[in-house]
Amino acid sequence: MSRVMYQMYQAQCDLLAPIRTFAGFANNALKSPFTGLFGDYVSSNYGAAYELIARAGLTHERPAFGIDAVDVGGESVRVREERVHVTPFATLLRFAKDVAAPQPRVLIVAPLSGHFATLLRSTARTMLPDNDVYITDWHNARDVPLSAGRFDVDDYVDHVIRFLEVIGPGAHVLAVCQPCVPVLAAVAVMAESANAAQPRSMTLMAGPIDTRVSPTKVNALAAGKPIEWFERNLIDRVPQRYPGANRRVYPGFVQLTAFMSMNIDRHIKAHRELYAAIAQNDTARAQATRTFYDEYFAVLDLDAEFYLQTVRTIFQDHAMPQGRYQFRGRRVEPAAIQKTTLLTVEGEKDDICGLGQTLAAHELCRGLRPYRKRHHLQAGVGHYGAFNGSRWQNQIYPVIKNTILGSD
Repeated sequence: MSRVMYQMYQAQCDLLAPIRTFAGFANNALKSPFTGLFGDYVSSNYGAAYELIARAGLTHERPAFGIDAVDVGGESVRVREERVHVTPFATLLRFAKDVAAPQPRVLIVAPLSGHFATLLRSTARTMLPDNDVYITDWHNARDVPLSAGRFDVDDYVDHVIRFLEVIGPGAHVLAVCQPCVPVLAAVAVMAESANAAQPRSMTLMAGPIDTRVSPTKVNALAAGKPIEWFERNLIDRVPQRYPGANRRVYPGFVQLTAFMSMNIDRHIKAHRELYAAIAQNDTARAQATRTFYDEYFAVLDLDAEFYLQTVRTIFQDHAMPQGRYQFRGRRVEPAAIQKTTLLTVEGEKDDICGLGQTLAAHELCRGLRPYRKRHHLQAGVGHYGAFNGSRWQNQIYPVIKNTILGSD
C-alpha cells in the first residue's frame, strides 16, 4: 500500500498546527488578568471554545507517568523511574523506591494496542505501596528504525520472557487486555522449559483468551473481514520525517478513530460537558476530562506484523483456545503450567472483552491444581474500570494483592 493515508494525516496535522497554536495563545490571553476580560461571561465561553480547538489533535509522544511519590506505611516515599533493560521496541521500566523490607516484584505487561503504557498509570500507582513494580514501556514503532528489524507476536512473547528473566526468579506478572494471550503463552513456554524465572502468579485482566465467548462489537469487527482486507486498508508506511521511515505500521491514529467511532456519542457528550465545565470555571470537572483525553489522545503506531498476527491468531483463528497457538514454530501448551497461580479478572459491563473470554484461561491451564486458580468478576465496571478507578482500587486490587501474597 502507498503512504497516502499516513501522508494525508500528516498533512492535515501540519495544516492545523498553526490554528491550534493560535487558539492556545488566544485562550491564554483571555485568562490573563492584564486583558481585563478575565472572568467575563463572553470571554469564558470564547476561552472554552479556544481550548477545545487547541486540544483538537493527537500526540505521538509518551506522556509522563508522573508518579513521584507513594504512601508506604503512612509515610511518603519518593519514586524514581529506572530503565532496567532496553531493546529497540521496549523498555523494562522500574518504579524504584527505597523501603525497609523487600516487596513482591511484579511485572505489569501493558497493552500494545495504540496507546502508551501510561494508560496503566493508575494501575501502577495503586500497586506501588505494596509491590516492587515494573512495567513494559512499549516504544512507538514509527520511532524504531528499519535496521532494528521487524516486531511480531513471537517477539512480544520473547520480551515478556526476557523481562521476567531480568527481574529474576520469584516475580509475578499481571497482563491487562491485549497481552493476556502472549503472556499466557510466555508463561507456558517458560514452564515447558523449566525456566527458573517463571512467575509465581499470573493475573490476566479483561483479556481476549477466547473471543468466541460472548463476542463483542470489537470481536465482530476483527473477525468480519479477511486478514488481507486489514493489510490492504489499515497498514501504511511511516513518513520520511521520522526515525522509523518506511516501516510498515498500523497507525495509532487509525486505531483511535476506529475505537472512537464505536462510541462517538459518548465522546461528543464528554467534549460538550468539557466546554460547559471550562466556561463555568468548574475546574475539578474540567480537569478530570482533560486528564482522560490527554492520555486517550496520546497514540503510538504498531509494527504491521504484530498487529496482523494478533488479529489473525486471536480474533480470527482462535488459536490459543483451540490448542493451535505456536511460538517459534512450536505448539504452546498452557497445561504445562503447574507452579504459577492463575487469577483472572473480568468486568461485568466490559464491551471490549466479553464475559467469559478471560475466564477461558482456566480450562486451558489444566495442569494447575484447583487451589492455584481464582476468578474475580467485578460488578458495575466496564473495560477501563477493571484497571482504573475506585472499584479497581478498592475491590479488584485487594484480590490481586492477596493472590500475590498467597503465592509469594
